[in-house]
Amino acid sequence: MGMSTESQFHVLAVDDSIIDRKLIERLLKTSSYQVTTVDSGTKALEFLGLHEDDESNPETPSVSPNNHQEVEVNLIITDYCMPGMTGYDLLRKIKESSSLRDIPVVIMSSENVPSRISRCLEEGAEEFFLKPVRLSDVNRLRPHMMKTKLKDPKQENEENKEESGKPESRSQEEKEEQQQHHQQQQLHHLPQQQHSNSNKRKALEEGLSPDRTRPRYNGLTTVV
Repeated sequence: MGMSTESQFHVLAVDDSIIDRKLIERLLKTSSYQVTTVDSGTKALEFLGLHEDDESNPETPSVSPNNHQEVEVNLIITDYCMPGMTGYDLLRKIKESSSLRDIPVVIMSSENVPSRISRCLEEGAEEFFLKPVRLSDVNRLRPHMMKTKLKDPKQENEENKEESGKPESRSQEEKEEQQQHHQQQQLHHLPQQQHSNSNKRKALEEGLSPDRTRPRYNGLTTVV
């Protein structure tokens, strides 16, 4: 099952050297990753859907930009030293893009320059590999790609929370309607209670009035 899971990951490899590009492609495919290779940072951006304004380059991208909509890119691994756009420049453009900045980026270089490494890591690179890249290096990519896969369930959970909040609001409205209905019923019973109270008062008054008039009537009869 590990093979099928890893085969779902798609890596975009960027390197101007065809030898290094073939090497990283073979290592990635050995790890059962889907691989797309391009030979420049400009073509990488075109594949990702970001088009540069440099129209002076007559070369067309090796991969159609429309393909990126069908295949999700889970990680970008790029060489640092490339003509035109360096790997560092590509990293910055990706991190500045609101739609691409969550894609993990790994930098490769044949030169071990600490300042270069720290600059790339500070800019947001996940790893910095020294060439030649080895299989042990490629094995370190999977945790970074797992982050991109775990983001979709989080979004679904947030959507589920929003949807679950709707029934709560509905239930509150139902509670308020029930309270209003209960109050109306109470108001409806008040006139009946008042009417019954008035009947009781009348009955008491009628019961008292004979007692009050009876002595007078008796008194009149005795006098007469």
